[in-house]
Amino acid sequence: MGSVHLIRHGQASWGADDYDQLSSLGMQQATALGTSWEASGWAPTAAVAGGMKRHAQTAIATIDACGQGDGYDVDGGWDEFDHLAIAMAHDPAAMTTDPKEFQQLLNTALDAWIAGDHDHEEPYPAFVDRVMASFAEVVADAGSGRTVAVFTSGGPIAMVVSHLLAGDDSLFQRINDVVINASVTTVIVGRSGPRLLTFNESTHLPRDMITFR
Repeated sequence: MGSVHLIRHGQASWGADDYDQLSSLGMQQATALGTSWEASGWAPTAAVAGGMKRHAQTAIATIDACGQGDGYDVDGGWDEFDHLAIAMAHDPAAMTTDPKEFQQLLNTALDAWIAGDHDHEEPYPAFVDRVMASFAEVVADAGSGRTVAVFTSGGPIAMVVSHLLAGDDSLFQRINDVVINASVTTVIVGRSGPRLLTFNESTHLPRDMITFR
């Protein structure tokens, strides 16, 4: 039996010129995850990261803190949907709101994206297909006791978990709202296929380091 460990990136830089960078807290979150791996003597057999800077930074900080591993592969299938473009297509002033207000606005914008109400560079069905295709690849790699760490974003994690629990994307938005930065969601892979073991595990983070955005 193998396992896939889906890791959301550490906190990104909300409100900065470049959102796609870990904040100082985000770096601490990623390091805390790697330190917990080092303390338990665990390291993944293989690692994959999405193509975004926050994915790479989380992967590097975690693997370095762990003290084991041979780097990671890159798979853009694990990239987040373009939440900023989706939000601003719904409301051009979206980025002027605070994070809580932005999340409410984003959820409304996601409803429109899912319904196909606006033209976007990546339609919602294409997002679903690429995430699930990349998930199938890591599941195939997680056989015979192998462990695969995937550094990605909340959206892809929510999509995978929805399919594992419901067999479709019907839980995607509800799950997407609650994925913690630098949390770990574990999927076991056996003869019966992938099954969700844990979701949003974050005991490696002190309470004051828990963030959702």
